[in-house]
Amino acid sequence: MNNTIPSSAAIDLRSDTVTRPTADMRAAMLEAPTGDDVFAEDPTMNALEERVAAMWGHEAGLFFPSGTMANQAAIQVHTRPGDEVICGALSHIYHYEGGGIARNSGASVRLVGEANGTFTADQIQSAINPPDSHYARTGLVSVEDTVNKGGGAVWSLDELEAIRATCSERGLPLHLDGARVWNAQVARGVTSTDLASWQAYGRRFDSISVCFSKGLGCPVGSMLVGSREFIREAHRSRKVLGGGMRQVGILAAACLHALDHHIDRMADDHKAACALGAAAAENPAVERVAPVETNIVIFNLRDGWLAQDFVDDVAKEGLLCFPFGSQAVRLVTHLDVDHEAIKRAVEIIGSWRPAAAQSTT
Repeated sequence: MNNTIPSSAAIDLRSDTVTRPTADMRAAMLEAPTGDDVFAEDPTMNALEERVAAMWGHEAGLFFPSGTMANQAAIQVHTRPGDEVICGALSHIYHYEGGGIARNSGASVRLVGEANGTFTADQIQSAINPPDSHYARTGLVSVEDTVNKGGGAVWSLDELEAIRATCSERGLPLHLDGARVWNAQVARGVTSTDLASWQAYGRRFDSISVCFSKGLGCPVGSMLVGSREFIREAHRSRKVLGGGMRQVGILAAACLHALDHHIDRMADDHKAACALGAAAAENPAVERVAPVETNIVIFNLRDGWLAQDFVDDVAKEGLLCFPFGSQAVRLVTHLDVDHEAIKRAVEIIGSWRPAAAQSTT
């Protein structure tokens, strides 16, 4: 990964994690009442946890410094050492959390799914191990919505309902890695004020992790929601993982501001991503663009062309993006990139041509 600090003039589409707090968000942080959150005495954090839990139709919430920690705590609570976790073959919890399922929970993984990272209830049924001591005990099913490696793919609500029914029938908890679930809901046409739709979606899951530092534009933070009993156990896991913090009301205030002001505007990010995807599709060096459903664009270059060459070349033009494999490139839109910047990015992507064929082996 390139650790060079980008120019302030660069169009930074490496990730939606690069966003910086807006002036209004900083003002809200400055004015936030604070207290010791380890003692549950931070009033701003308490308000955020109550609001987010209610928004998703659950009893309680717990703030974490990262989505990875929130997911790992959830897996710890739901499973026992030796259990097996069923998740999509493109899942963040499998690919990008440092082997935490094995290291933190002593659990193994069963990968299932379609090309975009989703999977079906039938695939879950087939993946559940029999009650035989030769097999790992199936302990948890985990969904990721949207699917990062699937190009920001949004799950079918009907399929989620079928998976919920299967998990209930088989006595399995269902966890949601909802790092970008805000984008998924906006893509479904759900507005920030449609509380019933947020709650109906959230109640399909036994636990949900949501991230504030991606599309919502906050500097830090994720939250885990579930039943009160579940959150009590998650609090223990957070302690063991080193996630307890003190006067975090300044972070909670940023999250509360984002919930009030930054959800509905994500539709602009999705439109911008569609424009970038269309520009990539018209470039003769691009073989395939994954369907663009939210704020993530992933495209593959034709044989002979390397993603790193594309990334290096467009960086010289002021566009920062991310190699997502030897021939795959990822771009992610967010609130720090305005309409004029997207227009310029479209021009750069459309005009890029490889200097010479490079070996991909």
